[in-house]
Amino acid sequence: MMNLRIVARVACALFLLSPAPLLAQDMLQGVDLSQPAYSKSELSRADVEAALAAHKSDFSGKSLNGLDLSGLDLSGANFRAARLNKVRLPGAKLDKAILDQAWLIEADLTGASLKGAHAFAAQMQRMRADGADFSGARVAGDLTGASLRGATFNDANLSADMKNQSMGLMRAVLKSAIVEGAHFRKANLMSADLRFAHAAGADFSGANLMNADASGADLTGAIMTGANTKDLDLDSAQIDGVPESALQHAQHLDRARRR
Repeated sequence: MMNLRIVARVACALFLLSPAPLLAQDMLQGVDLSQPAYSKSELSRADVEAALAAHKSDFSGKSLNGLDLSGLDLSGANFRAARLNKVRLPGAKLDKAILDQAWLIEADLTGASLKGAHAFAAQMQRMRADGADFSGARVAGDLTGASLRGATFNDANLSADMKNQSMGLMRAVLKSAIVEGAHFRKANLMSADLRFAHAAGADFSGANLMNADASGADLTGAIMTGANTKDLDLDSAQIDGVPESALQHAQHLDRARRR
């Protein structure tokens, strides 16, 4: 168990300190996801329900991989550094839950509520969270390839953390994520990674997209009313239906694509 904890800490350190171009899979180098700690569960759903009934909601460091926890009320639960790979949480309530350094690779959070949740340095690659509600949440983790169709991130903070690291690179990574029709109203996406994101019809009204990287992203029909797009990188981005007046302070607007 000690070795696994060391591996997890090393992976987190790489995420914190590595240069911006580092790919998601590079952050996981040296982590064998087939190990029981990342593929099995040490608890059953009944165990989790019993703990909740006893008002015990600290699951930090636990392996809960693959469990079906759909529909449970896990509000305020502590999942810090827990392993929840391929866990099923459709319709679950995780409002104000702590998911810092948690592993949620290929987890299913369809329709879940994560209002005010805190997910710092979380690994959420290929997560499915269509229709989930992240309103007011702090999300600074890797959501590469995640499916977030119609999800809500209103007033959420997905920006780079400039205080806890020397280069301020800990931010939401939504590379190649599907955020079609998602809501980011008044969300903070400063320096977020939106490269190649599928964001057609997404609502960024009043959002802070300053210094975000949306190169290669599909922003067709995206709503940018009142958004801060200063230095938003639009190199090769698809921007059909987005008024140029809303993007006049963006970078590489001349390289953006319109059909």
